[in-house]
Amino acid sequence: MSEEITDSLIPYDDIVQEVLRAVVGRVLRNIEQDGLPGEHHFYITFKTKAAGVSIPDALIERFPDEMTIVLQHKYWDLKIGDEHFEVGLSFNQIPSHLVIPYSAITAFVDPAVNFALQFTVDEDNDTIVFDDCAAKNQEAEQEDGSNVVSVDFGKKP
Repeated sequence: MSEEITDSLIPYDDIVQEVLRAVVGRVLRNIEQDGLPGEHHFYITFKTKAAGVSIPDALIERFPDEMTIVLQHKYWDLKIGDEHFEVGLSFNQIPSHLVIPYSAITAFVDPAVNFALQFTVDEDNDTIVFDDCAAKNQEAEQEDGSNVVSVDFGKKP
């Protein structure tokens, strides 16, 4: 008896991606309401040319593919939506307004507690694909004590 893997009729990939993006939104919503507690701060990396991203042209020129922002001490007007967040940040002492869809995020890190979510954007269809397997994550957690969540759904041949 051969074991053939059939295509799932349940969109597991999409469901997990949606839930993990919602983690980012939920954390940011808490920060929007209560501010950053203790030593928590965030590094958020995103694709600058992804659909729905709105940042100043000078930033796109400087970061044509990907950029990382830091939410720690100097940010303002944090607004959380269901599909994106908005924030004011200063770059070279120039105030800027950024709109970043959750689907454009490639990494969300809270170094205060060694927590990270890592995603890669599939350039073909602007969806999120997780790039490492759970076993690799488990090994990384044992090695460095971090809480990096990575899931590999792989591409079907």
